[in-house]
Order: sequence, then structure tokens, then C-alpha cells
Amino acid sequence: MVSGPSSGFRHRARLAIRGRVGSPKIGIFEEGSHRVVHIPNCVVHHPLINQVAGIVRRALVSTRVAPYSDQAHAGVARYLQVVVERSTETAQVVLVTNSDDAGALQPLFAEIQRELGPRLHSLWQSPQLERTNTILGATFRHVAGPDSVRETLGGASVFYPPGAFGQNNLELFERLVEHVHQAVPAGARVVELYAGVGAIGLGLVPRSHSVVFNELGEHSLTGLGLGLAALGPELAGRTRVVPGPAGSHAELVASADVVIADPPRKGLDRELLEALVSHKPKRFVYVSCGLASFLEQAAELVERGLTLTALTVFDLFPFTEHVEVVAVFST
Repeated sequence: MVSGPSSGFRHRARLAIRGRVGSPKIGIFEEGSHRVVHIPNCVVHHPLINQVAGIVRRALVSTRVAPYSDQAHAGVARYLQVVVERSTETAQVVLVTNSDDAGALQPLFAEIQRELGPRLHSLWQSPQLERTNTILGATFRHVAGPDSVRETLGGASVFYPPGAFGQNNLELFERLVEHVHQAVPAGARVVELYAGVGAIGLGLVPRSHSVVFNELGEHSLTGLGLGLAALGPELAGRTRVVPGPAGSHAELVASADVVIADPPRKGLDRELLEALVSHKPKRFVYVSCGLASFLEQAAELVERGLTLTALTVFDLFPFTEHVEVVAVFST
């Protein structure tokens, strides 16, 4: 088990906003409910996340903006997303609102900007008008600051627009990226499926023959495009982006020396698993956040001809039952 710090490790958080006008709560839901537990001093958060939550709470009070009510589907402020950029120690702040009216929220935005000052990376509004448990809205309205948080992972610049998926435990995830890179031989033809913003694959481009990225999410594809542009035209010329579901592009496996996949918790798309056993790559690196689906699919991959040669567990989610697994399969 590869472990990291047990406090202050979360560089990304999504917090619910509930309560009453003048007395909002910002925190997490009690299990199985929409009752929010206020967590002003969460020890697992980067300290700046707690600072941002406190500033947003005070701004909600001073501007009399109403927190959201699930039962009534009323109120304005639904959720708060905070992402800390490590190099600048600044916060990308997204306010998810039950309103599409940006003008009425200008006093709130101005108060947040004034209080955060140089600690603010950027500020965004994401309208979410539906009765749903989905946190973020489909769109992001830019209020202030740069378009994306920028991180260095595996030697490459990696960009996170506010709607893109990102790991919250960056210190340990950086070690995971380095571990995956060690499993990829120089000069390999690499295919990365479920690539996200390219946090794993971008750093492989300088030493690979080619890297093909597959990703479905619109905002992650935007971040991936920024990362490829940062490589420069010569290195970017070794890459290709194939948008859409990984299962719809399983044919990419046949042309790869190394396949990397980091799927959601449900595991590999069935079409991709079939391609991996029909056109066995020299090496398959499976990065999994869903232990149950991984165990089931790893057993099938081995039963159908791949050899499990390495298995490493990363404790990306301290104090939970979840872990991140990196498995290397060879032919």
C-alpha cells in the first residue's frame, strides 16, 4: 500500500450549501439524507479550501443570498466547488446556483473576490436548475481569473477547467502517475482510454513513439487540448485525440504496444475488455478506483490469456474503504 499524508491532502472539494438566509451551512450530507453537516475546519482539506468556504459563507450572509432547499426546490446557492492550484496556492471557485441570473449575484461575486484577494485563482458560476443530485450544471459562466487550473504531473503541464474531472489527492496521485510511467517502455505506441485531461498520458509523449488519447467528457477534452498545445507543435504531432465512449473505440487496442485505462468505478466497457483479450497488447496498465469491478475484470483478463505481472495499491482516499489500484498485465 502506497500512502501519503492523512491531513490537508484534499486539493479539490465539492461542498453542499443548505440552511437559512443569514445562517447557511457549507459541508457534506449526512449519509442517506440532504441534511448538511457544517464542516468549517475539515482536517483533510487543504487549508485554503476551509478559508474559501468560510469566506463564501460570510458573503452569502452579507448579501442575503438564500441557500438551496431540496424539498422546495427554492433558494439560490446549491454547491461550492473549490480546487487549489499547488504552484500558486490559489483557489478556483465555482458556485453552483439554482438560478441563471448572473446579474443578481454580482454583489455576492464581488464580495468573494474582495475577501479572497490574491488567494483567488478564478471565479465561476454553474447554473443547475434541475431537481437532481447531479452537483455541477452543464455550463460554466466565467466571472474572473484564468480559464484553467494548471498542474505539473509527470513532467507535463496539465490543465483543469472547472468542469473537468480531477483527483483530489494530488500529492499521492502524482506518485501514481510516475508509477504508471515506469511501466511504459520508451518508444512505445501508447493508447490511453478514459484519458480525462491527460494527467497520465501527457508526460509520456516526449518518450513515446505516439500517444492516442480517448476521452468522452466535453470539459476534460478542453483541458486535454490545452495540455497538448503546451507540449508544442513537434511533440503534439505525435498525438491524436479520439473523442467519445471508450467502448466505441475499442479498435484502438489493436495498434498499441501499451494500453492505459483509467475507467470510472463501474470498470472497463465490455467492448474494450473484449478487444484486450482479442488483440492482446504487449502491456495493459489498468488504473482502477472501483475494487469490486477491478477484481471481477482482472480475473476475466487472466482467465482469457493475459498475465498479471504487477499490482500496486494507492491509498488515495484515506479514512474510506476505497483505494486506487494500478495493475500491469502482459502477454
